[in-house]
Amino acid sequence: MLSKKTYTILCLCLLNIFFSFAQNGKQKELETRRLELTREINKINSLLNSNKSKQKSQITLIEDLNYKVRVRQNLIKVTNQQANLLTREINNNQKKISANREELKLLKDNYASMIRKSYKNKNKQSRVMFLLSSSNFKQAYKRIQYLNQYADYQKKQGDNIREKTKALQKSNQELLVKQEAKKKLIAENKIAKKALEKERKQHEKIMSAIKKDLSKYSAQIKKKQNEARKIDRQIDKIIKEAIAKSNKKSGVKKTKTASRSFALTAEAKALAKDFLSNKGKLPWPVEKGIVKMRYGKQPSPIDRTVKINSNGVRISTEKNAKVRAVFAGKVMKIIKQKRSNPTILIKHGNYITVYKNLGKIYVKEGDKVTTKQDIGEVFTNPATGESLLRFSIYKDNGTQNPASWIYKM
Repeated sequence: MLSKKTYTILCLCLLNIFFSFAQNGKQKELETRRLELTREINKINSLLNSNKSKQKSQITLIEDLNYKVRVRQNLIKVTNQQANLLTREINNNQKKISANREELKLLKDNYASMIRKSYKNKNKQSRVMFLLSSSNFKQAYKRIQYLNQYADYQKKQGDNIREKTKALQKSNQELLVKQEAKKKLIAENKIAKKALEKERKQHEKIMSAIKKDLSKYSAQIKKKQNEARKIDRQIDKIIKEAIAKSNKKSGVKKTKTASRSFALTAEAKALAKDFLSNKGKLPWPVEKGIVKMRYGKQPSPIDRTVKINSNGVRISTEKNAKVRAVFAGKVMKIIKQKRSNPTILIKHGNYITVYKNLGKIYVKEGDKVTTKQDIGEVFTNPATGESLLRFSIYKDNGTQNPASWIYKM
């Protein structure tokens, strides 16, 4: 049966171990996120630098800066969290070191006192005389046991001091490592804050120029939105016609509910199930890229009160980047319109992936494609050097958030 004191000490030890594991887990999670954000900044810098010679529009420059500022703010936030967590760990280590030092001092004092007593006793009477002065054999045997136990106790105390000394040295080394890690994080955060300040000043300067002729830039955005809506309406029409065709072929009665979803064959059902099972694990439609416009209603980059309705994502990538199918399927349709670049629709059961703003096409309607198969190239604007892929996912005739499907989007 454990004593109350022993039980309390055991509980405290277990809590300390649990806290240590939790801290380490959180620190690893933050470090992973920090490295992801750093890579994201490097990617956008790489993409921007590759197009430095091109004359970009003011709106594009604002979009780039908005993205960089957002990522940079997240990086600073995560780095601050890491530094704060390290501060707590350092404080805990210092408390542990202080406790270990006190315990070690007490052990050494007790050990010294024991050695002094042992030396005095040795002067007064030798070990042999101590044994010979026994009144009988039984007492002599007990004295031998006592001497052996006392010697063992001295040895254990000495070993305990050595172990505590090693533990203290290890704690001191860990403390130094954490202090250095914290210094490094603080230094990196200073650099990030300077870069953020510079980007904010650039943003203010460009926005100041835009506000002088806001109507002109608003008209440009509206024009782009109208072009995007035109393609989206055509995609909606194509999907609705395909749903109606699949229902008619399967003999499904024409109802309001049936008109919103595909009638699937056994093969198509299996493909849709496979597509769904890979939710969150699908590859990116381009090898390298960053999401500049996310899914859903987004504020306009030049006027926050104006909302842009995005039914997919807009990915900035490198010049003439290859576009690849995110999953196995069949090329359902290739849309070619005047004044806009081609769009490819790939069907995966009752799921459809859409790839807009292509410069080249490698497939034709009816082709079966595999995961990561190149289906074309992103169009690169010769004037600005920008390569933007517009990517959407549909389930039947309703859009889905690609960030929920694509790995780490």
